[in-house]
Amino acid sequence: MSQSPSVSHGVSFREALWVWTRIALLSFGGPAGQIAVMHRILVEEKRWIGDGRFLHALNFCMLLPGPEAQQLATYLGWLMHRTLGGLAAGLLFILPGAVSILALSILYVQLGEVPLVQALFFGLKAAVLVVVVQAVFRLGGKTLRTPLARGLAAGAFVAIYAFSVPFPLIVLGAGVIGLAAARWNLMGSGAGHGETGTSLADADSALGAAPPAHARPNLAWALRIGGTLLVLWLGPVAALGLTLGWDNVFTEIALFFSKLAVVTFGGAYAVLAYVAQAAVETHGWLAPGEMIDGLGLAETTPGPLIMVTQFVGFLAALRGDTGLSPLAAGALGAALTTWVTFTPCFLWIFLGAPYVEALRQAKALAAALAAVSAAVVGVILNLALWFGVRVLFSEVDVLSAGPLALDVPRLSSLEPVSLALTAAAGLAAWRLRLGVPTLIAASAAAGMAAHLAGLV
Repeated sequence: MSQSPSVSHGVSFREALWVWTRIALLSFGGPAGQIAVMHRILVEEKRWIGDGRFLHALNFCMLLPGPEAQQLATYLGWLMHRTLGGLAAGLLFILPGAVSILALSILYVQLGEVPLVQALFFGLKAAVLVVVVQAVFRLGGKTLRTPLARGLAAGAFVAIYAFSVPFPLIVLGAGVIGLAAARWNLMGSGAGHGETGTSLADADSALGAAPPAHARPNLAWALRIGGTLLVLWLGPVAALGLTLGWDNVFTEIALFFSKLAVVTFGGAYAVLAYVAQAAVETHGWLAPGEMIDGLGLAETTPGPLIMVTQFVGFLAALRGDTGLSPLAAGALGAALTTWVTFTPCFLWIFLGAPYVEALRQAKALAAALAAVSAAVVGVILNLALWFGVRVLFSEVDVLSAGPLALDVPRLSSLEPVSLALTAAAGLAAWRLRLGVPTLIAASAAAGMAAHLAGLV
């Protein structure tokens, strides 16, 4: 599989390992912050990759389902040191967050009933709500630039909020509309995570301007690596279903998150809307408030925000009928979730990277992805509203009429302290421009302070 890391650019594989480890440990703040860290270290500091190639890789990764920052690390690691380099960069990007989330998940179930810890998460929820609302404005400002894009966002919001249309169907429908709209250029150009700056020409980088020899399309290599990763991804899923049964909680986790890995366009917040809809309302694996807690934990750890899915898998297995001790089952559920979530990410990169030029020139595909991005804004708005009514109100009713189902909070159940903490978090985020880690820490501290003052 061309795994030898021997290349001609002069950067040793050992040196690259240390750099990827450093990037992984510094990767807080969601994809925009993580991509900025990679650019600063790889382009500006180490001068291994030129700006043109970096943006080329980023554009490709944004077309794929899954966490684009982790896939970008995999792509650049592959460019530098072949398959082994891609595996190392991608796995190291995941590892700190996976270990941190597992440790925090165990503490969550062990100490979650302690009043002071409950107060910590009470404050945390306010910050999480503000972060999600920020994501709506940030992505909307970049994506909703045409009437069709705004219409798609509105339609997606109504579909998922009022009619509980599954997220995969929304993605599929938006993609079809985008393909049809490409003929008249109704979608405009897609948007990314902002400019990274121009500081290094490809020719002046260690990798150089010409593509490495191993980056040329190779059908035999693609079939070998693709077949291997497909077996590694779907083999455990099939084995669980055949041995434990298709209604076993481990099998359900493997199937659910495998499906999630194929439709996760639009980033972690869009995925959370789907997870909340299915894991909370369909499977009953966790409560709405626990979903918000999980996102808060993911916001405080390095690595992709999609690692929140590991928290969901942990709680699902911990509470399932597995015959194992709860913590052992939870740890296995967390590991299984991470495995089926991220193995496909390597598959997409190793299969698609050699053909990236052809993908970038496909205008119809770009229009389809722009349409999906627009619909994702509506999905994230639904997530913000779903979180909001559960953070600010203690009682929420469901108003149903045929296919219509609306969450309606009881106004008398408004939580004044939660409203005050959310307003303070919003002020800190927009006016004081606090970063996400600082905002999370301050809100958690405010929640504990409110408990000590006897307010909650």
